[in-house]
Amino acid sequence: MLRITKVESKKSLKAFIDLPHTLYKNDPNYVPELYVSQEELLNPKKHPFHKHSKVQLFLAYDDGKPVGRIAAIRNNNHNKFNNTTDAFFGFFETIEDYDVAKLLFDAVREWAKAEGLNKLIGPANFSTNETCGMLINAFDSPPIVMMTYNKPFYNDFVTKYGFIKQTDLYAYSVDPWQLSEKSIKLLEAMEARLKTKGIIVREINKSKFKQEAKQIKEVYNASWSHNFGFVPMTDDEFEHMTKEMKMIYDPKFCYVAEKEGKIIGFSLSIPDINQATIRIKRGRLLPFGIIKLLYYKSKINHARVITLGVIEEYRKLGIESCFYARNILYARKKKYTMAEASWILEGNTMMNQGLLNIQAVPYKTYRIYEMPI
Repeated sequence: MLRITKVESKKSLKAFIDLPHTLYKNDPNYVPELYVSQEELLNPKKHPFHKHSKVQLFLAYDDGKPVGRIAAIRNNNHNKFNNTTDAFFGFFETIEDYDVAKLLFDAVREWAKAEGLNKLIGPANFSTNETCGMLINAFDSPPIVMMTYNKPFYNDFVTKYGFIKQTDLYAYSVDPWQLSEKSIKLLEAMEARLKTKGIIVREINKSKFKQEAKQIKEVYNASWSHNFGFVPMTDDEFEHMTKEMKMIYDPKFCYVAEKEGKIIGFSLSIPDINQATIRIKRGRLLPFGIIKLLYYKSKINHARVITLGVIEEYRKLGIESCFYARNILYARKKKYTMAEASWILEGNTMMNQGLLNIQAVPYKTYRIYEMPI
């Protein structure tokens, strides 16, 4: 018999985190999330998101066995910034049984109604500052680092329940060896021209990481403020994110543009750690997962261009092209065979066209859904 319960104990939180490992047990493209990072994200005492917003986790059971999960989210900072009363759902997983999915969505809607919210959006885990979107095509390859993955039937269940498309997010496949050589050949000339305007493009300064990260946060909040679903990061959230990124980032894949000592743009690409974590059973680092992680980390040959932004008044000066060229050159130096540029809003004409211009290929689409409550 189906029933649904709130996650209110360590035992049920563990069941919530571990459920996908069972659902995707025989899926070669499934990448398990590390248990320690998921527990930290979902623990109200550990992750800064919970300081300003509310999350309620639900588990669906059938005869005592977990068969589905979902999170109901009230993102107060999102609603304040966008002047909305939205609710979000995230961390959605289910067996191939629509009755389970319906039970989960019903629970989120009832919770959101009680919170006085009037629209349900998702998936978002917890917002666009974290992983979000439901994969709607290209289920034949593992997700790149910090991108989502799901079964094809999830989209059927979502639309059957009454959700409609809100927007799509694109992921581009980039072969650093097949890209247009134009931006690379022009790199020195473009950077020289920028210098005449007082703008320098360089790698991030590792010895001043904290100071530079603070400026990068300001650029991030300024550059993305008009984007769909944007919500400014708090100082605590940005500090938490930079600590996580620092564990996997490569400083030679992180570039900034500065004018008179002020950072006005930045680009961050990260090695695809999923190529290592896909081999870690049930996301456990102990006792042997850490050994596998360290071993396979050295064999990574994919990357993700995770963010690239320039303050509006300095756009179209060639800074973005310099970032692209530097990324390409370093990827070749590392002998990387593929990079993913993601995610790009379908309505971001300039960024989509820029990627097409360098012969990047759109190969995955993620969808954000919505429905009235």
